[in-house]
Amino acid sequence: MKFFPESALQQLEFNKIKELLGQHCRTEYAILKANDLRIHTHKSYIELELQQSNEFKLILDSGGHFPNDFTTNISRDLKLLGIPGASLSGEQFILIRRLTTSIENIFRWFTVEIRETFPGLTKVIDQNYYEKNIKVLIDEILDETGTVKDKASDALHDIRMKLYKKRGELRRMFDRIVARLNKQGFLADIEESFMNGRRVLAVMAEQKRVVKGVLHSESESRKTSFIEPEETTELNNEIFSLEYEETKEIYRILRMLTQQVGMYATLLKSYLDVVGEYDFIRAKGKLAQEMNAAHPQLVERAHLHLIKAYHPLLYLFNKKNGKPTFPTDILLNDDASILVISGPNAGGKTVTMKTVGLLQVMLQSGLLVPADADSTMGIFKQILIHIGDTQSIEFELSTYSSHLKNMKHFIENANGKTLFFIDELGSGSDPNLGGAFAEVIMEELAFKHAYGIVTTHYLNLKVMANKVKGIINGAMQFDEEKLLPLYKLQIGKPGSSYTFSIAERIGLDKKLISRARKLVDEDQFRLDKLLNRTEQDLQKLDAEKITLSELLKENEALKKEMQRVVKKETHQQDMERMQEQNKISAEKIDYLKDMERRLKAMVIEWRKAEDKDSVVKMIQALLFNQKEKLQQQSQKKKLNEKFIEIEGEIKVGDKVKMRQNRQVGIVKEIKGKKAVLQVGIMPMTVLLEDLTIVKDKEIKE
Repeated sequence: MKFFPESALQQLEFNKIKELLGQHCRTEYAILKANDLRIHTHKSYIELELQQSNEFKLILDSGGHFPNDFTTNISRDLKLLGIPGASLSGEQFILIRRLTTSIENIFRWFTVEIRETFPGLTKVIDQNYYEKNIKVLIDEILDETGTVKDKASDALHDIRMKLYKKRGELRRMFDRIVARLNKQGFLADIEESFMNGRRVLAVMAEQKRVVKGVLHSESESRKTSFIEPEETTELNNEIFSLEYEETKEIYRILRMLTQQVGMYATLLKSYLDVVGEYDFIRAKGKLAQEMNAAHPQLVERAHLHLIKAYHPLLYLFNKKNGKPTFPTDILLNDDASILVISGPNAGGKTVTMKTVGLLQVMLQSGLLVPADADSTMGIFKQILIHIGDTQSIEFELSTYSSHLKNMKHFIENANGKTLFFIDELGSGSDPNLGGAFAEVIMEELAFKHAYGIVTTHYLNLKVMANKVKGIINGAMQFDEEKLLPLYKLQIGKPGSSYTFSIAERIGLDKKLISRARKLVDEDQFRLDKLLNRTEQDLQKLDAEKITLSELLKENEALKKEMQRVVKKETHQQDMERMQEQNKISAEKIDYLKDMERRLKAMVIEWRKAEDKDSVVKMIQALLFNQKEKLQQQSQKKKLNEKFIEIEGEIKVGDKVKMRQNRQVGIVKEIKGKKAVLQVGIMPMTVLLEDLTIVKDKEIKE
């Protein structure tokens, strides 16, 4: 991507964005990539990086964990690993093992479902694979601290066994010597120490000639001499020799391990790049989360439709200080490619322009942008900027000369893939002449189909926007009563500079204001006043529109609440109806069960009774007077409420209640586990366990 001038990215403060990104990086790979952030012009590259950033942001937003915990830079160790004859230390191999473990965790994290959910992140490891043999080779030789294991070789095992025995023998012998000399009072308070890897005695200086051995050193005060006893000299020599053999064997083993693992040097280098790439993507996701950024829709053509866009640095600053940041909406397309923003000074014109430029650069570098996800952004191949005073002392150019020189570059290099920003077009010269040149420059840029934003106070440029195809007006809104900018961009209408309004509000002498008005062309003054009044009317309309929108939302909320209440009431009525139906069904079931029980009792009575006619009459009464029976059942249930249950053994003559149908009867006879009841005119045989003794309730007045 091309930029003009060379300081364009600094003017847009893109370097600050890179610094913020670098603060979230943990690996050297990611830090270098953040410092040298590439700005792409190919849609495939931009889309992939945006997708990866957005996917990691989704993981962060959901509180998920991505298993990329390796952050140590071991690139030099891996280079050494690939050199024939080199040997890595145990600590270096432990770092390589941690890298391999991190890659293993990453590959395990990418299940089939995860790969479908996060295709952008999956792309990083698509051309890679996990090699478990690297860990196997290291684990056979080293323990978790990086120490070579005894079983790494038979020779090392034998050497260490001998060392173990010799050191034990030396310890026992030395302890005996210390105990003997301590009794004789020859030793200092510390008794012993180590010198040059050997165990020595701390002997008082006046006794150093009494103790036989090798003098290694003396204390600074000359009061203590460090002597190696002659009894342990030979053992120390043997131990020293064995330690040297151990060191040689360890070096041989590590060198062999280096050769074996060195076969995977290229693969390990790719592993280091993978963890670095994921760290870089993580940093982009963290930055997006911090800026409340989103993934806009990307199109390959030159196009710009920002919805609720913020300047990221301004957003972070205001967020830190508890201040609001006002979003802006901007649309640049084939029909409206150049936006002319007018309005009072300090109203946010330059900030709006820088917001668009910075967000476009962020997008094409693969960073999510602080705007609504429904925004649509295209791809531009060059960005041209003219912001602020570009006066050149070196080339003895005035402000306006420098301005014209930059405009010359704009006109010569602009095309349909150009995005330009011009602050105060035509300023620095005579208003009439500067305004004329500004019109010509605008027409030429529009003719070349370039996209851009221009800020101005010139009335002729505001009028021009309605005449030249592709050029539209925009105004930064201003509160005339409070004399404060509203930082809101309104597309389609030009804005007033509020020159005379501001002068009146701050209390400037009315005579001076009147004289100034007379010096201004009447048509120009009338136009500025008209713009002023139009803008204020539009602000009132916007306020009324917001109020109407709130009322509509409130009405919609009331409508939903009414529907909810009606639905709840209808549901309650349905539930009550179903409960009533279930109650009726339960009564029918109880009636049928009671009918079955009575019929069985009648069959038994038929078999026993001699007078068959009386039994037939009872059956007829039971079968053909069902409605009456139901009424009787209901009455009996009501009557049963007049009784209370009592404990005790059932005897003949007791008043009892059947548990199933709650009928009350008198016990006429007890036959084993059954009782014969007199219920009305019908005798019934019921199990004793189904009966409960009852008595009449006392009715209180």
